Amino acid sequence: MLEMKPSCECCDKDLPPDSEVALICSFECTFCRECAVTKLGGRCPNCGGTFAPRPTRVPALLAKFPASTERVYKPEGCGS
Repeated sequence: MLEMKPSCECCDKDLPPDSEVALICSFECTFCRECAVTKLGGRCPNCGGTFAPRPTRVPALLAKFPASTERVYKPEGCGS
């Protein structure tokens, strides 16, 4: 099941479960669209993979299977 991390690993921007700007790689590394495009050039700094929009979860299932609250913040890998 998708972990749905709550923030961008690069800038720590909040990315709620319904965010339309959250992008993930195939390992579920999570970034905001701005960082993924401008700082990372469309490639995950952790695995080198590309990004795709993070899916959303319908409210009933989000209540049963909540998004993660654990923030991952690794600005050192973001070229900043």
